[in-house]
Amino acid sequence: MLFALLFAPVIALAISGGAVAEEAKRWATNMPRGVTSVSNSIYDIHMLVFWIVTATGVLVFAVMFYSMYAHRKSRGAVAANFHENTTAEIVWTAVPAVILILLCIPATTTMLDVYDTSEAEIDIKVTGLQWKWQYEYLGEDIKFLSELTTPESEIYNRAPKGQYYHEEVSEPLVIPVNTKVRFLITGNDVIHSWWVPDFGVKRDAIPGFVNDAAATVTKPGVYRGQCTELCGKGHAFMPIVVNVLEKEEYKTWLAEKKVEQAAIRELTNKTFTMDELMEKGEVAYNRSCAGCHQVNGQGIPGIFPSLVGQGIAVGPVEAHIDIIVNGQAGTAMQAFGDQLSELDQAAIITYERNAWGNDVGDITQPIDVYNWKKGK
Repeated sequence: MLFALLFAPVIALAISGGAVAEEAKRWATNMPRGVTSVSNSIYDIHMLVFWIVTATGVLVFAVMFYSMYAHRKSRGAVAANFHENTTAEIVWTAVPAVILILLCIPATTTMLDVYDTSEAEIDIKVTGLQWKWQYEYLGEDIKFLSELTTPESEIYNRAPKGQYYHEEVSEPLVIPVNTKVRFLITGNDVIHSWWVPDFGVKRDAIPGFVNDAAATVTKPGVYRGQCTELCGKGHAFMPIVVNVLEKEEYKTWLAEKKVEQAAIRELTNKTFTMDELMEKGEVAYNRSCAGCHQVNGQGIPGIFPSLVGQGIAVGPVEAHIDIIVNGQAGTAMQAFGDQLSELDQAAIITYERNAWGNDVGDITQPIDVYNWKKGK
């Protein structure tokens, strides 16, 4: 009776495996099954070990509680006096050893699959930056940043939080369904970690080192992840969004993206008005700079300098271009020369020099940034 009362819930859960899976999904307490063969294998091993551990726990506690109940002092039981039992020792050593050896078979097979990045059809370089991701489609001449776009009004509780709070980005990574994609993952400043649970992919992004991972996604959709390595104050502000398209849709996106990137490069030679640069600069600044220097340019005292009426924003324009392009060693100021287009960099410089009452009055054109990079 005591055994039944104690273990009835556990036994019921063990018998109704389907119900357990549905309940876990509803409460989001279990790991996802995912949409790749690797993530499915990881899930299957996880559940296999879970049920083995559950069954072992039920058995051990059942024996323990039965022994305490059946051999209690009130029933006149007298403790046996013995030192060792060779048979029992062999059993409780051999049985776990056999279980572990058997578990090694599916675990090893899955681990080999996890690290198999051969014969990939698409190679994408993933670079972790404070605090955003950069994606480069190798061989396609496509590179772009993916940055958090959750409004500050939601972050600071001035507006209700949206459905995808802290999971919205300026540009998602786009890949085709049923296609093996290799991710070449590295870092630009500190260690980050690129994790998409539905893919079964998690790799550290280490500066000066490239980790690789692969995924063949079997179901179109939008999948989300995040940086899982504490990388600074903006660690929680660099989500990952992957849009998986049908193959024909992906080809269309790829063609359109190439045209878009070519058009952006052509803008390097265009001359813009102050109003145009200020408009573009505000957007680019809020996307890429406001996280440190704040929307109002005031910075964070003692951490990130103010740009209002002082420093680089009102000094020589050449120095301003240099720090935007090359960053500043020994500080959190990144080099944006390889992250942003010449147009975005020129617009940010112009905006910083003429916003918040700075009113320096000069204009930086994209060609100025381009020439600075080329050393002209």
